[in-house]
Amino acid sequence: MISPAAMIPLTILLFIFMLLVAALKILREYERGVVFFLGRFQRVKGPGLIIIIPIIQQMIRVDLRTIVMDVPTQDVISRDNVSVKVNAVVYFRVVDPERAIIQVEDFNAATSQLAQTTLRSVLGAHELDEMLTEREQLNKDIQEILDKQTDAWGIKVSNVEIKHVDLDESMVRAIAKQAEAERERRAKVIHAEGELQASAKLREAADVLMKSPASMQLRYLQTLNEVGNAPSSTVVFPFPLEFAHLAGMRRDKEQT
Repeated sequence: MISPAAMIPLTILLFIFMLLVAALKILREYERGVVFFLGRFQRVKGPGLIIIIPIIQQMIRVDLRTIVMDVPTQDVISRDNVSVKVNAVVYFRVVDPERAIIQVEDFNAATSQLAQTTLRSVLGAHELDEMLTEREQLNKDIQEILDKQTDAWGIKVSNVEIKHVDLDESMVRAIAKQAEAERERRAKVIHAEGELQASAKLREAADVLMKSPASMQLRYLQTLNEVGNAPSSTVVFPFPLEFAHLAGMRRDKEQT
């Protein structure tokens, strides 16, 4: 049995050991410690081994790695009065541990709330077509706004990505009909342009043949050759209009 006199040194040693455990802190490479002395900010320490005086000093750990934060789905009404559901992801990190702890109570919650309101306000100022086709520019606009507003908190927003833009079924059907109508319009335009180009080429060919009777005769012979090679019992002989004109003139002379 341990005597009371021997308990005193053991108690002192135990107390010293507990003080050392509470005083010695190890911070990883990506961590920093914001140290307060009697409630007042003293300095930012780390990484490595640091010593904190228990009770007198307090330390708050801050992670400097990039944080990936999902923005919950937001109901957004676009500028053309279309209701959509949008969610996103935000990449940010702490660049100033002192301001991240002192200037805002919870920088994670604050950044999340700010990202939600900014997402709604930015997308609400654009039409639905812009949300679907200009996503890269919208990501950049949201990132710049968030980065500017979180700078006072020691936060750096490096990237924002809109993940999904969900529409209701009626709007999906309307967009499908619009896309189909657009495809039909383009097909008609392409067909009309082809007809226009073909008619222009035919007109050019007719002008060339009218200026060169020999070319007309060669064309007749080529047509006869093609008809002769075709597996058909019917032969169509192209009769030159010039011959008909000459025959008519000769008939008129004989009658006079």
